[in-house]
Amino acid sequence: MGRMHRRGETPCLRAFDLTLSPDQIKELELIQQSFFREAQPIRTELLSKYLELKEFLTNPIIKIESIHAKNAEIILLQSKLEERAIHYLIKVRALLTQDQLRTWCPEQEFPHSRRMMPGSGPMTPMGPPKPYPQEPPRKE
Repeated sequence: MGRMHRRGETPCLRAFDLTLSPDQIKELELIQQSFFREAQPIRTELLSKYLELKEFLTNPIIKIESIHAKNAEIILLQSKLEERAIHYLIKVRALLTQDQLRTWCPEQEFPHSRRMMPGSGPMTPMGPPKPYPQEPPRKE
């Protein structure tokens, strides 16, 4: 999905960074406002569920089944949010001309989204910290 910008190639841009007509700008702003209005309650609920999951994971009394159930709630909310993001991208796509579509990078619209970014995989635990590179001994 990702297109790298190399010398001599057309850059890969977000919709707002394209040369848009005044009508396109207005429409894009409306599409974006609608998306944020729809996504905000989901994000708020998602944050709440993450905090609850953290509490569940650190409480030794909570049963494993409850942890799995809370995680399932989070997955459902993430799916809803991603569905809203795809709906947003489809609306933006319909707004752009063929020339604009050539330089538009949908993955740039949501740079922090896990699935919108090329190479992102499932959430995995962090490994041990990597040691800082040591300077080679100086020759005097």
